[in-house]
Amino acid sequence: MIQPYYMNRELSWIKFNERVLEEAENPNVPLLEQLSFSAIYQSNLDEFMQVRIGTMLDRSEAESGKKKKDSRSGMKPREQLKAMLNEINMLLPRKDRAYFTTMDKLRTYGIVHVAFSDASPEEKIYLEQYFKREVKMLLSPIVLDKRQPFPFLKNKAIYVAVHLASKSGVRMGIVPAGSSDRIIRLGKTGRFILLEDLILHFAPQIFKNDKVLDAAVIRVTRNGAFSFESSAPDGENDFRDIMKELIRRRNKREAVRLQMNSMLDEEAMEYLLKKLKLSKKQLFLEQTPLDLSFVYQLGEFNMAPELKFPPQKPQHRTDIVHNKDMMSQIAEHDILLSYPYESISPFLRLLDEAAIDPDVASIKITLYRLASNSRVIDSLCQAAENGKDVLVLVELRARFDEENNILWAERLLDAGCTVIYGPHNMKVHSKLLLITRKTENGFENFVQVGTGNYNEKTSRIYTDLSLMTANPEIAEDARHVFDALSTDTLVKQTKRLLVAPLCLKSKIIEMIDEEIQHANNGEEAYFAAKVNSVSDKQIMDKLAEASQAGVKIELVVRGICCLKPHVEGYTDNIRIVSIVGRYLEHSRIYIAGTEHRRKVYISSADFMTRNTVHRVEVAAPLLDKTLREQAVRIVKLCLSDNVKARIGQPDGTFRLCHPLEDEDAVNAQEIQYQNASANAAQS
Repeated sequence: MIQPYYMNRELSWIKFNERVLEEAENPNVPLLEQLSFSAIYQSNLDEFMQVRIGTMLDRSEAESGKKKKDSRSGMKPREQLKAMLNEINMLLPRKDRAYFTTMDKLRTYGIVHVAFSDASPEEKIYLEQYFKREVKMLLSPIVLDKRQPFPFLKNKAIYVAVHLASKSGVRMGIVPAGSSDRIIRLGKTGRFILLEDLILHFAPQIFKNDKVLDAAVIRVTRNGAFSFESSAPDGENDFRDIMKELIRRRNKREAVRLQMNSMLDEEAMEYLLKKLKLSKKQLFLEQTPLDLSFVYQLGEFNMAPELKFPPQKPQHRTDIVHNKDMMSQIAEHDILLSYPYESISPFLRLLDEAAIDPDVASIKITLYRLASNSRVIDSLCQAAENGKDVLVLVELRARFDEENNILWAERLLDAGCTVIYGPHNMKVHSKLLLITRKTENGFENFVQVGTGNYNEKTSRIYTDLSLMTANPEIAEDARHVFDALSTDTLVKQTKRLLVAPLCLKSKIIEMIDEEIQHANNGEEAYFAAKVNSVSDKQIMDKLAEASQAGVKIELVVRGICCLKPHVEGYTDNIRIVSIVGRYLEHSRIYIAGTEHRRKVYISSADFMTRNTVHRVEVAAPLLDKTLREQAVRIVKLCLSDNVKARIGQPDGTFRLCHPLEDEDAVNAQEIQYQNASANAAQS
């Protein structure tokens, strides 16, 4: 049944990306950081086009003539697709305006994106020489006519399309624009032109035997969605080989979007759309560069500190002794690290020490996404080479990291690790480590459970939590998880951990039911969660039921939120906050109950069906009171943010929060860093 508090998932995601765009427009954000948010907005949209638009196109074709509708909005796939494309198109002018507004302000600092027509006479001479000397010889232009088949345009690659005069039919030239450095600096200044703009200007020289009618920079996005349902190993082929083949097929899938920086004439436009099998709704005319990833290099042109966020180095915890081994410290008390405010170093030390400790018998870990130069992989390989039993689950289906993970799996195998891939019908998204060490009295175990990946790079830009504990019941549950992963089974019962798909959502529902019972008894009742996304209908319905019973519910949701708060008679007691700031909010925290009976978990799972039903996820309880209070403070701080917070509205939108006249500004991320710095300064 469709409820009035449901929001369409795809449209909710677009609203989230609009919040990212707001940071690109925010005058209080440093100028180069504004450009970074523009690039993040575009990168997010690229993935959305590949995966969600791609999926919806697949559904539209598969369900043609059927009446299957979105269970949250009642929209058919084609209706959703139309609404998605319309919403994206409506945001294009804002994206363009944000970029050019920021670039205009950067002129003061000498950073100027130059159009060829605006270059000085000296610069034009230099660019012509540069084109002839450095660019032209590397180009591979082709001319298309009735005799020449249309080329395969690579996913997200930049091309220059040139409309050439012809006596019959359309004649076009296509020039790949990725053969040289993309940013061409004009002297030692911050003035620059992009390679594709240079090629565009000199198109008549490239096709000097033809008359050029017009030209445009274009970029094609291809369908990135594919199914793993039939990708289980068959006994003859390793799963890595199957994944390699699936990736190869994905790279060749159909186009879902054509971006273009200027209009070609109608005949040429229709020709391109026909060859790419796209409708006009899938054509996006944009004024900004079609790939904004180059903006991350512009900081090299001017190092003025006010152009970037002030540096914030992850802090070292005062209660973690640097000259004492990590396992001894974990045995004494649980440790909860908070990234990026605190350093990932204690966790990396734990792995390094386990790799060389002669008493460590085994290391077991689940890997989803890794840094390019992963110290985690180095430690695991060293442990295996030292003769330890190292079991590594590598999730080969981590979207757009599949090729990297295949390479990591091969390196781990070469080092002597046992590598597994988990259940064939679901991803393993949990962040779980189990270390077993021999002692005089038998064995002791050390467990790490995280909300984010084992990735040194993202630990500096994502907010995540990492629990390290020697609790024997948590260790026993962790062992059951790894036993299940090794035998292609699922965990059905646990003592401490919540493990999806069979015993995580049911426990969350149970915790909410307990709060409903307290509310029905006239007692104060409370439930809160900090997650990336909310779309699981069963959880949303239970939260609405709790709201109607009088339970106070507070949610911090960064991205997709299919639950509308403050819908009269349904979600009156639900408050939802979304924070988009300097760091990507990634930690998941569940809180049930008031202070005297509070349960707190950290988790890898969002409140999405894909996490609660279709993935292996792990949530760990914070059994230490100090750690519970630490996690609760994080959630409360996010809920009190009035600088970067957006407040959820009954219509599913979010409005930027502003401090009242008598209120102090509360930036949750800045305060967390200040607190971490203050604690480190006490050492």
